[in-house]
Amino acid sequence: MLYLHIPFCKQACSYCNFHFSTNLKQRDAVVTAMVRELEVRRGELPAGTVDTIYFGGGTPSILRPDELDRLFNAIRRAGYWGGQEVTEITLEANPDDLNTETIAMLADSPVNRLSIGIQSFDEADLRFMNRAHDAREARTAVEKVVAAGFNNLSIDLIYGAQTTTDATWAENLRIATQLGVNHIAAYALTVEPRTALGHRVTTGVIPDTDDEKFTRHFAMLIDHLGGAGFEHYEISNFARPGHRSRHNSGYWTGTPYLGVGPGAHSFDGTNRRRWNVSNNGTYVRAWTDIQSATDFETAGPLLFEEELLTDRDRYNEYVMTGLRRTEGIDLTDLALRFGREKADHFAREAERHLTAGTLHQVPPGGIFRLTRSGLAMADGIAADTFA
Repeated sequence: MLYLHIPFCKQACSYCNFHFSTNLKQRDAVVTAMVRELEVRRGELPAGTVDTIYFGGGTPSILRPDELDRLFNAIRRAGYWGGQEVTEITLEANPDDLNTETIAMLADSPVNRLSIGIQSFDEADLRFMNRAHDAREARTAVEKVVAAGFNNLSIDLIYGAQTTTDATWAENLRIATQLGVNHIAAYALTVEPRTALGHRVTTGVIPDTDDEKFTRHFAMLIDHLGGAGFEHYEISNFARPGHRSRHNSGYWTGTPYLGVGPGAHSFDGTNRRRWNVSNNGTYVRAWTDIQSATDFETAGPLLFEEELLTDRDRYNEYVMTGLRRTEGIDLTDLALRFGREKADHFAREAERHLTAGTLHQVPPGGIFRLTRSGLAMADGIAADTFA
């Protein structure tokens, strides 16, 4: 899997703590450095073409056609993708970028899946989140890309915001399914430190989020999308048959991935995680002098940090991601990966949740999965079974 982080946005959303810059002056230099990184770090992924390519951010739809072409040319030259393989190529987009020209450009590009950051179809919500688009643009963006032939389309929605009433959330869900998208990722609004929203909550300008509202909205989400034919395949992700995100599914199953660009993360599939420096200027300067994989390794802390996962770390991550997905936890697979002792530990700690009805085994004695009542408690249940 290949991930490219495009670290630029028109404006800062109130809740966002991802790495980005609203200063677009370094765009060309960052793209040039990313092209070099794609070439130099090719050996960190297995030989052969990748199954998925994902342009995330930031706001990838802010890229000009020539910038996107440069990145795709580098991807081809380095052998990540040859142009003919059935590779899922996703690009995140904001509604305000999706004018007729940009949609035509994307339709003519190798991109075959769009992920649109709608967040809400409600004007009050969008102003509260400081989104760059309005409610009309949110709807028309989806309509335009569907009309342009994108049938592999995902949208993001946010629930539980201080401005989002139950009626607003119900209307958001109605509009989303009415528009005919085939994948929806929905997240509870998180108040992060060092964000505008976090500051307003900390200083008492606005109240904190409401757990009871989160619970109501999550239940509404499951009921509405289930009734509309969506499969709830991961806690925050819903897809019509055949439209799961292959890229995100790779993250959850431990597939090796390479992250390119400022702030991007990588995983070797075994025990090493790396993440690039979250500073555009530092990233550009460092890549000016790097010509080889040896140069990259030598750059070390100037360009990236890394951690080596212990067996306990890997077990805990396996449990966390397994319980969040419909596949659940198979004790046989758990024992093969981490040993019988850890499989027995999981079974013992899971017992209380079987009794409480937040976990069940399908069939009886088989795979551990969250029940409907356990879905809202997924992280806590996983933590109870950690090593």
